[in-house]
Amino acid sequence: MTSECSPRFLASDNTSGMCPEAMEMLLKANHEDDLAYGNDRWTALAADRFREMFDYDCEVFFVFNGTAANSLALSAMGRSYHSVICHELAHIETDECGGPEFFSNGAKLLTSPGANGKLTPEGIEALVTKRSDIHYPKPKVISLTQATEVGTVYSREELLAIRAMADKYDLRLHMDGARFANACVGLNASPAELTWQVGIDALCFSGTKNGLAFGEAILFFNRDLAEDFAYRCKQAGQLASKMRFIAAPWLGLLDNDVWWHNAAHANAMARYLADGLADLPGASLMFPVEANGVFVELPLNAIEALKAKGWTFYTFIGAGGARFVCSWNTSTALLDQLLHDIRAALDA
Repeated sequence: MTSECSPRFLASDNTSGMCPEAMEMLLKANHEDDLAYGNDRWTALAADRFREMFDYDCEVFFVFNGTAANSLALSAMGRSYHSVICHELAHIETDECGGPEFFSNGAKLLTSPGANGKLTPEGIEALVTKRSDIHYPKPKVISLTQATEVGTVYSREELLAIRAMADKYDLRLHMDGARFANACVGLNASPAELTWQVGIDALCFSGTKNGLAFGEAILFFNRDLAEDFAYRCKQAGQLASKMRFIAAPWLGLLDNDVWWHNAAHANAMARYLADGLADLPGASLMFPVEANGVFVELPLNAIEALKAKGWTFYTFIGAGGARFVCSWNTSTALLDQLLHDIRAALDA
């Protein structure tokens, strides 16, 4: 094996560049001037394209990044004395620097464990019924991550069961869709089948992890929750003066189902890597590979050898575990080089 496959970035799908279709739309939006603050034709076109894609007249907003999307959406779904139920590994709990609490003026996150990174109806009910006195932050929202932080996906049946529990206790349902596209592909399900048709009130749909340089979309299927949401975005510094440069690249993803093809490629590359790891004694998959992330248990000396060779990946899930994330432009050549280096490290 040669070392042609460089750089060796597999820590996150954030490391990839813009896909050609998104870049093309960005350049088109730059050809002529347009109105500011989201009043341009590109933002209107992208919002309408989302409504067509989801077959629903949802409210659509664009922000810079995922933390803002989740934090602002959650702030609109409850009050400061409410709480948000999420998995103990959820991004809003572990990786958003208190953003959801900050933008909600104090709403508390209540965490629950669950196999393979997923909340369960039983876990949700345990938190809701734990206490009912005025000293306990009243549960109001359930936040699901689809695909989860460990690369698994919620099936439609699991989502419907959680919606039933939400209805039992009058809870709202938020979906952190950082890798929503990958979940749709993994389940071979339409966006509608995994959102409003199973009772999701609001979705934060990531473009950054699917081929954009920046930009997330917030979709409210429960339109009442979007009241004055534009003001929240403005106050939070998320109203782009040249919003068309956030919105236009989305058209590159949404037209001709590029978003689906990008996610399908990333998922296929993750499966390719997982299949290669299955043949390596000393490497053990930690979770089912259902989207574009692969979590593998490796000896510490193997991890150190890979990092010394320039591979970038995270080791924050489990002792000795390594996370590799594939993207729209991950190649089999890159993964073959990784598998070669893992095998060499294990043999050593």
